[in-house]
Amino acid sequence: MSQFHTHSQRRRIIAILQAILVTFLWSTSWVLIKIGLQAQLPALTFAGLRYTLAFLILAPLVLFNPQYRPQLRAIPWLTWKQLAWLGLVLYVLTQGAQFISLSLLPAATVTLMLNLTGIVVGGINIAKGVEKPTRRQWLAMLLSGIGVGVYFLPLDLPPGAWLGLAVAGGGVLANAAGAVLGRQVNQQATLPPLLVTFVSMGIGSALLLGLGGVIQGFGLLQGSQWVIIGWLALVNTAFAFTLWNRTLQTLTAVESSVLNSLMLPQIALLAWLFLGEGLSGRQIVGLVLVGMGVLLVQVWRR
Repeated sequence: MSQFHTHSQRRRIIAILQAILVTFLWSTSWVLIKIGLQAQLPALTFAGLRYTLAFLILAPLVLFNPQYRPQLRAIPWLTWKQLAWLGLVLYVLTQGAQFISLSLLPAATVTLMLNLTGIVVGGINIAKGVEKPTRRQWLAMLLSGIGVGVYFLPLDLPPGAWLGLAVAGGGVLANAAGAVLGRQVNQQATLPPLLVTFVSMGIGSALLLGLGGVIQGFGLLQGSQWVIIGWLALVNTAFAFTLWNRTLQTLTAVESSVLNSLMLPQIALLAWLFLGEGLSGRQIVGLVLVGMGVLLVQVWRR
């Protein structure tokens, strides 16, 4: 019994460390995206190249696996349509909006907006009658709202920032819709998570890359820019998502939410260190309040 307990504890510690590594990799993505955008990479094409390459990296894991090939061939037409919608929402709309907003706003501002996704998802569930919020959850949402106000007020933004906020807001709504749709697909389709990711990413990345090529073109990609795209695709997408899914087999949903919330301060710190995006004391307070509110909503929801 003692050996079992020790093994279980060791496995949990390893999963926590792996999850922290994933949040760090995902946080560095924001810095790498900003560097690529500053090098004049077209935002939509940049996002499309990242996820198309990640899809191609995942392809051998699915197509050469005798367990996944029959399941892939047996996917019904209705599920294909659901996965196509998921790819459209998660990649074309959410990732497209994220890359465009990062070209217009500081990384900390975009991640603050994106962290409100959990609250929007809660609002969708409330509207659908799936979830009845407690008093503590309402207080947590109010705390996040105060944090947003502290961060942005008084509103004194250049014209481009208003467009960035509008795009980021659209990305938050798309991300929330993708979270709800993804949950429905995973519950109804009875497909392994890797197949759901593989198919939806393949459809979404192809649409995103085609849209970026038509609207913005492909630009002139240098070797350093290909290195950024390759790293984002291989390490921060294919490897990180696979490792994160593995940690979900050990960690509880609450633990995963707590660890995922580490991205907000990490992105702010990395943006300050590598991009020179400084934050005022008021903005730091706003980030802390938003992070605490979102975290408490997730913890108390479960």
